[in-house]
This record gives sequence, structure tokens and C-alpha cells, in this order.
Amino acid sequence: MFNLNFFMIIGLIGQGLFSMRFIIQWIASEKAGKSVIPFTFWIFSFGGSLFLLIYAIYRKDPVFILGQAPNLLIYSRNMWLIKKSRKTRG
Repeated sequence: MFNLNFFMIIGLIGQGLFSMRFIIQWIASEKAGKSVIPFTFWIFSFGGSLFLLIYAIYRKDPVFILGQAPNLLIYSRNMWLIKKSRKTRG
């Protein structure tokens, strides 16, 4: 049915991680009764984007590469800011 090679599996893992971030965000918001973005949202965002970027590079897809590469910087920065904020609060 499907010819799953290594890089297709990488791409599927990336898409799965990327999709999980919305489920994590939804669950956290429902628990809080308001819209929140938990730290794990950024972890799944980074992981998904990394795997999708690897897959895009393998596919030599410049549109996909340009769409994912900057996200790694944004997600890394958000995680760093959250960690920094937690350290200064105590």
C-alpha cells in the first residue's frame, strides 16, 4: 500500500508531533477555563518543526524548507524566554 522509507517516517513523526501541540494546548486551556499555551506546546512545536525540516531537506522542497526553518528559531526563543522567566521568579 505505502512504500514507507526512512524519511517518510521522519516526516510523519514530525507531522504527528506538530499536530500534538494543538491537542496539548486544547487540553491545557480546557483545564484552566481560558486560553493558555503550556511549555509542552513549544516542545512539540520545536520537535515537529525539526522533523518536518529534515523531511523537507530530504525532499529538496524549498517552500517547505523556508516554511519550517525560521520556526525552529521562534520556538527555541519562546522556550528560552519561558525558562528565563521561571528562573527569575524563583
